Amino acid sequence: MGTTTQTSAGKRIEALLDDNSFVEIGGLVTARNTDFNMTDIDTPADGVITGYGTINGGLVYVYSQDVTVLGGSIGEMHAKKIVNLYDLALKMGAPIVGLLDCAGLRLQEAADALNAFGEIYFKQSQASGVIPQITAIFGTCGGGLALMPSLTDFTFMESKNAKLFVNSPNTLEGNRTEDTACASFQAEQAGIVDFVGDEQSIFDGIRELVSVLPSNYEDESIAECTDDLNRVCDGLADGKGDPAYVISSIADNNIFVETRKTFAKEMVTGFIKLNGATIGVAGNRTELFDNGASVEKFDNVLTTGGCYKAAEFVNFCDAFGIPVLTLTNVKGFAATMAGERTVSKAAAKLTYAFASATVPKVNVIVGEAFGSAYSVMNSKALGADVTYAWPESKVGMMDAEKAARIMYEGQPELIASKSAEYEALQNSVVSAAKRGYVDSIIEPADTRKYVVAAFEMLYSKKIDTPAKKHGTV
Repeated sequence: MGTTTQTSAGKRIEALLDDNSFVEIGGLVTARNTDFNMTDIDTPADGVITGYGTINGGLVYVYSQDVTVLGGSIGEMHAKKIVNLYDLALKMGAPIVGLLDCAGLRLQEAADALNAFGEIYFKQSQASGVIPQITAIFGTCGGGLALMPSLTDFTFMESKNAKLFVNSPNTLEGNRTEDTACASFQAEQAGIVDFVGDEQSIFDGIRELVSVLPSNYEDESIAECTDDLNRVCDGLADGKGDPAYVISSIADNNIFVETRKTFAKEMVTGFIKLNGATIGVAGNRTELFDNGASVEKFDNVLTTGGCYKAAEFVNFCDAFGIPVLTLTNVKGFAATMAGERTVSKAAAKLTYAFASATVPKVNVIVGEAFGSAYSVMNSKALGADVTYAWPESKVGMMDAEKAARIMYEGQPELIASKSAEYEALQNSVVSAAKRGYVDSIIEPADTRKYVVAAFEMLYSKKIDTPAKKHGTV
């Protein structure tokens, strides 16, 4: 890397990649513009280091903005270097990682910089669904630059110094107190950021994420499995409220890479390995465990944020051929004034994502599965290939007592008996299995071996979809 190793941009690349694996491309490129005394300004590498290296032996392309060169601002040649890197990554079918620390567009270069910047958007759009795209924000990422992480698949953000915004917080009308550019806001409320931490934890997180993702949409991410495929997971039913606990328990070596951990916590998404193969998982959460203790409670309903979070995750998995496992425990939709404005469209997005996904899909019903919310959560009707259910789970239209009160309104003496009858006939998981909506009722402790076997059986799944350019949902 030459002299660039002494800058924070170069050191970040070294910290991310395997030792001594980085090869720089375009190290001699400098700004081409001569306006506004630019000829008197030194712009080494034009403010961005680009090249390739390896993560755990696998090829990745990486660019890192150098804040010491005109604040890391994006000029014409800066942007062209990133575009060139995308071209190489697309040719080779390898992930691309962007390390962002930028003052914004370079004013001295005006239209040239703006056009080249638009070309980055174009390449990111072309690469979507072809190669994994990851960004990490270490400093300022504002204005038009804020679109870059949103056009990628996964975003990391440094917890103290990083700023992500389209409009600066102090320009927002009525904003007096909230730092809308900080990592916590972007992760917890905006849902743009997947992971927040210090620089070292970000590099560790990117390496872990890359290790479970395929290199491109035609590739597979399969590793040797060192875990017992038939391992019994005792106590799983006790943790059914937290999919993160269940998922971690059944995963190879108990490793779960969770995405958007602090956004819409009522929906859990992330990646595990099962028999060495990467599986995407989404599940409804009713409680959050921390070191074995329940620290937060949630209704088992679909929310706007939860639906969007899961829909985007399922779309990513389908684009890259990653099978999907769902843990279903849902009884309806969030009932709030704010949610009513958006939840229908969000739920439609999730419905469309599951219905359109052609990858192997397995559903495990761990709690309640009621109403149309259950239909949305990877039900057989939406194309789930295999559906399992735990013995104590319930599948039906709604809670039995509520159903009885509706059907026998004005007859309070019948509510108790009719509730029990409805529970047995319409809400029983056995009844659902008799109708073919559940393939097998399994003991929670045996979940791992059943889902491993299901995905093994579904490995060569192929499905024909209606001929069309693309859907519009």
